[in-house]
Amino acid sequence: MAESDRTPVTVIGLGSMGRALAGAFIDAGHPTTVWNRTPGRAAALVERGAVRAATVAAAVTASPLVVTCLTTFEDTRSALEPAATALPGRAVVTLNSGAPAGARAMAAWVTGHGARFLAGAVKNVPSAVGEADTLLYYGGDRTVFDEYETALRTLGGDTVHLGDEPDLAALYEMAVGATLLPALVGFFQGAAVLQSRGLEVSSMVRYAEKWLDMIKSLLPVYAKEIDSGDYTDAASSVNLFLAGSAHDADLTEETNVDTAWLTPLHDLVRRAAEAGHGEHSISALTEVLRKPERAA
Repeated sequence: MAESDRTPVTVIGLGSMGRALAGAFIDAGHPTTVWNRTPGRAAALVERGAVRAATVAAAVTASPLVVTCLTTFEDTRSALEPAATALPGRAVVTLNSGAPAGARAMAAWVTGHGARFLAGAVKNVPSAVGEADTLLYYGGDRTVFDEYETALRTLGGDTVHLGDEPDLAALYEMAVGATLLPALVGFFQGAAVLQSRGLEVSSMVRYAEKWLDMIKSLLPVYAKEIDSGDYTDAASSVNLFLAGSAHDADLTEETNVDTAWLTPLHDLVRRAAEAGHGEHSISALTEVLRKPERAA
C-alpha cells in the first residue's frame, strides 16, 4: 500500500469487534487513533502502534475517517455528542446494531453537524475481520464509500455499498439476521434431544452442517418464488410442514425437551394453510408474514 493510501482513521468503541477493527487498520498501515470510555481497553492496540486519544473530541479531530463500533445508534450518538463541534468535514462510519429508524436518525444527527455518514455492518465474528472473504455492507453517502473504500476493504475483502439510503445496512442486517436465533435454537434443541439419550452433541455436527448446506441451496429458489409471487411449484408444501408439526409433541413426550418455542412457527404454517396456501411452496409463508397496510 502506498503511503498516500494510508488514510488516518479513528476507531471509537473498543469492545471485541472494535479492537478487531482497529487492529486491522493498524496491520494495514493506517495511522490509527482509538478511544474508549474504559481507557484500559486500548492498551494492547497502543502496543501495536495505535494512539490513544484522551478525549472523544481529540479522537474525532485526529482523523478524517471516524469509525464507531458501539452497541446501538443511541450509544454511538451519546459517545459522539461531546465531540459534535469536531465533526464538520469528517466522514463518520457506524458499525453497530440497530433498526433502520435508528440509522436514519443517526444520519440526520451526523449530517446536521456537518459530517458525511455511512452506516455498515460486519457479517462475521471479530476474529474474521481483515479476511478476504469477510463481508461488510454499507448504506449511505456514496462519496464516503468511494473516497475511503481502500481503507474500508482492510476490514474485509467482501465489501459492498448497498445504496445511498443511510438505513440500508440496518435493514439488510435485520433481514439477514432473522435467521440466526431460530437456527441456533434449533441446533440447541437437537443437542438437548441427543443428550436425553446420552449421546454426544458433537456427533451431530457433521449432519447439521450438511442440513444447513441443503437449506442454503434452497434460498435462491425460495427468493425467486417470493419475488415472482408464484408458489405453485411446491417441492416442500405448507401442508407437508403442517403434518410434520405434530411430531414435536411426540418428541417432547419422549425426551422431555421443551419444544414450545416452535408453537408460533406452527401457528404461522397453520395460518398459511387456512389462507389457501396448503399445496403451495413453504415460501408462501412470506404472504402470511406481511401484515396488511394500515388505512390512511
